[in-house]
Amino acid sequence: MTNKLVDNIIPSQPPIDPQSDVHVLKARLEWGEPAFTILDVRDRNSYNLGRIMGAMPYPIDELVDRAEPSLAKSRDIYVYGENDEQTAQAAQLLRSAGFVHVSELKGGLAAWKAIGGPTEGTIESRTPAGADDYNVVDRLKNHAETQQKDV
Repeated sequence: MTNKLVDNIIPSQPPIDPQSDVHVLKARLEWGEPAFTILDVRDRNSYNLGRIMGAMPYPIDELVDRAEPSLAKSRDIYVYGENDEQTAQAAQLLRSAGFVHVSELKGGLAAWKAIGGPTEGTIESRTPAGADDYNVVDRLKNHAETQQKDV
């Protein structure tokens, strides 16, 4: 039984594009939209060094074997690799295995970092914080401005 009230309030998500710009993914994360998975198909070492926050490690050589038992075929999946060629190859493997909502994340990790998307990993944890993270005056000013906004 479906809840008609909820169906009318929460619009159904349009199908994701075969290729996505990093801004699209970042907007979905910032809006807290559920029901999507980010797959990093690079080798395990690259994944450990740095990745898009929340990305799951699915190395390309194990991709379909790992994805089939663990992910719904209808789930929105954003995939990225070492480069756009590897990303396209991974997306094709998933589509051939019957996954219907697969999107190649254009530019991968580098494009994600270029727009300030959140990352995690051993190298990422050593990168300097944003300028205002250490500037108490800026942080207080930002806090004051936020408090004055009408909601």
